[in-house]
Amino acid sequence: MSTRSEAELSGAESPYTHKGLTYPFGRRFPEAGELISVADGLHWARLPVPGPLKHVNIWLLDDGEGFAAIDAGLDIPPCREAWETLLAGPLGGRPISRMLVTHFHPDHLGLAGWLCERFSARLWMSREEWLFARMLTSDVRDAPPPDAFAYWRSAGWNEERIEAEAAKGWGRFASVVTPVPVSFVRLRDGDLVPIGGREWRVVTGNGHSPEHVCLLDEANRVLIAGDQVLPRITSNVSLSLSEPEGDPLGDWLDSIAKLRRLPDDLLVLPSHGDPFMGLHARLDALDAGHRDRLNALAEHLEEPRRAVDCFSILFGRKIDAGIFGLATGEAMAHLRRLELEGRAAREWRGDTAWFHSTQSSPISR
Repeated sequence: MSTRSEAELSGAESPYTHKGLTYPFGRRFPEAGELISVADGLHWARLPVPGPLKHVNIWLLDDGEGFAAIDAGLDIPPCREAWETLLAGPLGGRPISRMLVTHFHPDHLGLAGWLCERFSARLWMSREEWLFARMLTSDVRDAPPPDAFAYWRSAGWNEERIEAEAAKGWGRFASVVTPVPVSFVRLRDGDLVPIGGREWRVVTGNGHSPEHVCLLDEANRVLIAGDQVLPRITSNVSLSLSEPEGDPLGDWLDSIAKLRRLPDDLLVLPSHGDPFMGLHARLDALDAGHRDRLNALAEHLEEPRRAVDCFSILFGRKIDAGIFGLATGEAMAHLRRLELEGRAAREWRGDTAWFHSTQSSPISR
């Protein structure tokens, strides 16, 4: 289904191995508006995403006279244009028969409502993801709520940064997400979903989002992994304003252990990056990476620190204004995990939470 010439593709399709993972399609990837078949009845497209991610992968499954789409991209003009090119070209005018969304984040959900309305298709999601999406798209206001100011101050943000963030208003999620359908088909962990000639088992994860859906075709050894397993980067795991006493990193580590029980010989289809094989090696690396940062952070807390004082330990790059919020949430998640493990204590000084180490030796959950 590719529209690129053989010369352009020369050598790009050669499989290669990097850091224990095998990339069976080589360095080939779909350009905007292009479709690549990765298995019988299963196709790969990419939509543009602003910023360092650059793209989100979507998957289209033959579903009778139409296609079941998995994830939809942001509600921004370049994504709509890419969809129009796909629909008029590689999809051959066939409709979207149903819209499955792995989780509520806008690069996955953004255009789902638009596609559902356009094709009279049903939205399929897990309940917690759908509820989060409905809540966030309805919560639009001129100024952030008081809880947001308290959250930022607790992490150590200065007043200048807080004022700059507050000036942006509240509810920007809705600006890149079309209206979420008021009804949906619920996906539960363990459900079997027939699509075309395949049967997909729902496998849910947690930590990056509340009830993230992965889809496993065990007969054909394929896992549509969403953001739950990415080949080269680590998904953001943040302590959110909506659940400040939660444990997203603990949930994330538990989900890694759960996915580790799946077969290792699966073709993994991630939402960012390229299809790969080597599921267990990647899960082991993700687990080890977080535990290594937890141990380094525990040592860093020999002196009391705020969340913003921990960026240099957790991240290998400068944190600019564009990702300051994500970095804050990730730091808070790691500090909270250390607190729950009994390796750090939280002390309030005015509006700010300071953490200090109670035990710096490594502990496994």
